Amino acid sequence: MANNSSLEASPSQPPLFLEVFCEVSGKEYRFTSGTKAKFAVSVINKKLGSLKPRVVFIEAVKDGEEPISFGDDACLVNYGHGWKLKTVVDSDFPGTEKNNLQQHFPSVISMGFDSKDSKYTKDSRPEIGDQSLKYIGRIFFAFVLMFILGGLFTVALENLPRLILLFKNSSM
Repeated sequence: MANNSSLEASPSQPPLFLEVFCEVSGKEYRFTSGTKAKFAVSVINKKLGSLKPRVVFIEAVKDGEEPISFGDDACLVNYGHGWKLKTVVDSDFPGTEKNNLQQHFPSVISMGFDSKDSKYTKDSRPEIGDQSLKYIGRIFFAFVLMFILGGLFTVALENLPRLILLFKNSSM
C-alpha cells in the first residue's frame, strides 16, 4: 500500500507510489497514485501468469473497518495510516470459481488466450454438452420453420391476384 520504504514523500506531497499486496503471489506491486484499478488488476494477473486463482478487484482494508472496494474505473488512493491495498481473488467468493462461472457464462470464459503460444488453453476450450446440442437443435428448428413459413407466404402472395379475381367473379 503506501509503505513508501525507499522513496518517502514529504508530508505536504502525496505519496509517490502505492503498494498493492497480492495474496496469491505474496508480493507487493507498486503503482503510481491515480492508477486505474482495472489496469492494476490486469498487470497483477499478467505477472501471475498461470497461477490460480485470478485477481478480481482491489480493496483497501484496515482492522476494525469495512473494506473499501475499487471499481474498474476507480483510481487507487492511499487512505492514510493503517489502510492497506490488497487484491481480492475469485476464490474469496464462494460460487465464483472459474468452473462455476463457466456454467453460467461459457462464451465469456471460453475466449481466453494462452499468451505463450497464442493458442486456446485447455481450460478455455468450449465443451459441447447436452445443453449445447439442444440449443443448436432449437436454432435449426427455428430456421426450418422460417423457411416453411416463408414458402407458404410466397405461394399465397403469388396466387393472391387469382384469389381476388375468383372472389370478384363469384360476387357478380
